Amino acid sequence: QVQLVESGGGLVQAGGSLRLSCAASGSIFSDNAMGWYRQAPGKQRELVATSTSGGSTVYADSVKGRFTISRDNGKNTVTLQMNSLKPEDTAVYYCAAGGTIVAVTTTPDYWGQGTQVTVSS
Repeated sequence: QVQLVESGGGLVQAGGSLRLSCAASGSIFSDNAMGWYRQAPGKQRELVATSTSGGSTVYADSVKGRFTISRDNGKNTVTLQMNSLKPEDTAVYYCAAGGTIVAVTTTPDYWGQGTQVTVSS
């Protein structure tokens, strides 16, 4: 079992930055692929960024160059640094974990509760 708890959401003006954190507990964090999803009102949940257990990363085109996913296996945390935020980044952001990168990108095994990010224009 893996438990995920996100933090760091909030309200920021366009062009600003936020850093989301996800604390994992309950299983061997370093063996899990991790990801961040987001869901805007009235839209489907979308994959934002992923990190394999070895730290390889992939980003959605909409956030490439602005967002950075990183993980600290010693602290069991994964973060999402979000820069140059735009109003269209407004969404609830979810941390996700899976045994493989395929699992994280299709049907994650575990989800956090979500944290709201609101970007004002």
